[in-house]
Formats: sequence, C-alpha cells, structure tokens
Amino acid sequence: MAKGQAGSKITELYGVYDADGTLLGEATYWIGARLGLRHCSLCDITHSLFTEKSEWQRCVSELSQNHGVSFKTYHRNDQPDEVRQVIAGEYPAIVARDSAGKYSLFMGATLINQCSKSPQEFLRLIISTIG
Repeated sequence: MAKGQAGSKITELYGVYDADGTLLGEATYWIGARLGLRHCSLCDITHSLFTEKSEWQRCVSELSQNHGVSFKTYHRNDQPDEVRQVIAGEYPAIVARDSAGKYSLFMGATLINQCSKSPQEFLRLIISTIG
C-alpha cells in the first residue's frame, strides 16, 4: 500500500469532476466542453467523447492490484461529505484517505491538468507521489 502521512498508508483516492452528475449537469458540461466554455481536466483523463476510456479502466485496475489503492470518481453533487470538506469548492481535485481514516487533498486542478489528458501520465504521477 501507499505511504500517507505519519506512517499511515493511502488506501483510497477520490476524484471529483468539475461537473454535476445529473442529466442536466452532464448535458450542460458536454455542450459547454464542445463549445470551449467548460473544461474539467479530470474528465479529459477518464473519458472520451461519450464513454469512460478503456485505458483509464486499466490504470485504475493497476493502481488497485499493484499498489493497494482504490480510485473512485464522483461529481460535485454526489461526492461524500468528507471529500467535499477537503476540496472546499476547488474542482477538479483528488482526495486521499489513509489507513487511519484521515482525508487530505492529494492533487489539485493544476497537477491534474499537467497530465495532458493522459490516463498513463496521471497514473505515473499518482504512483510517484504515493511511493
């Protein structure tokens, strides 16, 4: 498992998109993204035009199987309260939960954006951070 703070291990990562998971929210984001009015770098990493990227699914599997870390994604409107408190309105973001149950900000929008829409680059960044 990955190392967290003070000797604890990161066991879970929660990615939160800069979009709402409702039908209206999904449609608004999709149209806005096509028109260049909306952008979520986490969406770009995990999804193609209409569906989740298969290479993203492989990265999540590798993270779980080889590093003991699960990765779950949420939208702004359906994220767990503990994650919402850590993010404090700054989307997209990744929150870590360690083996002691502590939640902390793992990665903000700037780092996510540096992955240039690549699931593999995103995975490399995660692995280099968790050790």
